[in-house]
Amino acid sequence: MIVNFSGIHENQAFSFVLTPLDRNSVQLSDFSTASQQAPVKATLNETIETPVGSVLITPSLYYTAEYFGTPVTIRKENMETVTEAYRNRLNVTLAAKGSTILYLTLLEQSTARAEDILNTLIAVYNEDMISDKNRIAVNTSEFINERLVIIEKELGNVDAEIESFKSRNLLTDISSETGFYLPATNQYKTEELDLENQLSLAEFIKEYLTDPRKNAELIPANTWVGDINIETQIRDYNELLLRRDKLIRNSSDRNPVVTDLNNTLSAMRQSIIRTVDNLIAGLKMKKENVHQREQQTTRRISAVPSQQKFVLSVERQQKIKEELYLYLLNKREESALTQAITESNVRIVDPATGSDYPVAPRSAIILLSSFLIGLALPGGLLWLRETANTKVRNRKDVEDVVTIPFLGEIPMDDKKQSEKIVVSKHGRDPVSEAFRIVRTNMDFMRVKAKDLKVVMFTSFSPSSGKTFVSCNLAMSIALTNKKVVLIDMDIRKGTLSSRTGNKGIGVTNYLSGKIDNIQEIIAKDELCEHLDMIYAGPAPPNPAELLLSDRLDKMIAELREMYDYIIVDNVPANIVADTSIVNRIADLTIYVIRVGLLDRRQLPDLERMYQTNKFHNMSIILNGVSYGRRGYSYGYGYGYGYGYGNDKK
Repeated sequence: MIVNFSGIHENQAFSFVLTPLDRNSVQLSDFSTASQQAPVKATLNETIETPVGSVLITPSLYYTAEYFGTPVTIRKENMETVTEAYRNRLNVTLAAKGSTILYLTLLEQSTARAEDILNTLIAVYNEDMISDKNRIAVNTSEFINERLVIIEKELGNVDAEIESFKSRNLLTDISSETGFYLPATNQYKTEELDLENQLSLAEFIKEYLTDPRKNAELIPANTWVGDINIETQIRDYNELLLRRDKLIRNSSDRNPVVTDLNNTLSAMRQSIIRTVDNLIAGLKMKKENVHQREQQTTRRISAVPSQQKFVLSVERQQKIKEELYLYLLNKREESALTQAITESNVRIVDPATGSDYPVAPRSAIILLSSFLIGLALPGGLLWLRETANTKVRNRKDVEDVVTIPFLGEIPMDDKKQSEKIVVSKHGRDPVSEAFRIVRTNMDFMRVKAKDLKVVMFTSFSPSSGKTFVSCNLAMSIALTNKKVVLIDMDIRKGTLSSRTGNKGIGVTNYLSGKIDNIQEIIAKDELCEHLDMIYAGPAPPNPAELLLSDRLDKMIAELREMYDYIIVDNVPANIVADTSIVNRIADLTIYVIRVGLLDRRQLPDLERMYQTNKFHNMSIILNGVSYGRRGYSYGYGYGYGYGYGNDKK
């Protein structure tokens, strides 16, 4: 089917569905410009009115009965939108660097349509270029024709004047009467004749330039006024005017570039006029000089009749105009010849042809890109998650920032860390082995404390696992047949006491003076005979004052006599002053850091505490380390979980 639209603006866009009914009629429906519109039945080869305008539908050579009842969507797009889309898909490249051959490539679904577009584009380009070249020649021919009409009229007047003068004065042949002119007279005449010719052409050019009606037209080129500068300026002016006209066709007069070109053209036209004025003035001066010398010669020929002078003067004007007339005729023929032989400087090497195979989309590249994106996206998300995570993740994060002695790592075991004590005498699990390593490393901390008995636990914040670590370290030491007492020094909340369910007597009872016998606050642990516990006791209203009392020092002194190790489970540091107060009785301060809880930006504060000796003999334990399926190891090339000693029974 061939669908023609009449009276529809080129930028109007719409669509509708065309359904062939039979050989003579079709149905139009689903107009995009109308929300609800009854279908329109149209007869082929007849113009009908539709919601989108007048439409003429004619059958093509391929219109057969097999298309009856098959709906076809007809769509008209905005011309500017379509033009911009094709412009974006058109690619122009050089065949090689410095080459004059261009490759035009157009991406299009229809090969035939792409070939037609490229061939039409080249043809229009050639026509436009030839038209630009011919504009100068056509304008020059019009100028020459105008001058020829004027000169032809002047020649007729001169001939009539000579005839009338000779008739009135009964003159026939006066050439013999002028044979005694000096040879110099001919030379002066020749010079004056040449100057008069140049002056006439210059005045013609000036008259054309000063004519307001000619402001928008090209200045005639090759006017042969005898001044190369004027010819160059006229040629530059014509080229700039052609550029401006081409820009106006593609935009408007208000385009800033067109405005600048108009100003430049006006300035160039004034410059040409001034140059022509200077040329005219110079020619007049030369002519005056020649004329004066001629007059000097003429005055010497006093015998020549006045009629002879008049005839010579008129004949001279006649000769000037004849030469100018012949000269312009010759130039008109040259201009016509130039216009006739103008040809395009573009030659088609190969006509537009399309590929038999699709060039896009490229399935292999799409699959490869999808595969690479599939690899990069998860990796990028993992990298982003690791980069955005500012929490302590492993031992390296700590050791890169602080210089505090590192006692060990406690692996993550959610099931076991929910219990109070997981260390057993014959246990071979990673948690038990980790506490054995911490117990061994504690001996190296005796450098700063010879009598290392009192070990205090603290952390940056709650939930770091210091109570879990202190309980299990106490059990690990007690299993070596050392007498160990575990003190819950968190007299504000009593975290350790709450876990064991004991809220009876404890530290606060002794510190407040209600109990003097320390044996009354010591409780035996059911799991190990060498491990005793002292609970926090009732929560006092003045915890800081109790911890500052001498009874705390007295209690620790008595416990030093009774036990090999005193494990003190204290409150988090920097939250209340209890940690700094109790630290006076500690021989070793263990700072518990929980993986995934402490922000790495707080590690410099921890290093500052160590450098300023805020806590006695400070060290670090990293709690909650996760090793996944790699097993539990410390990065030294060996680990735990060898395959023996862990068999479940």
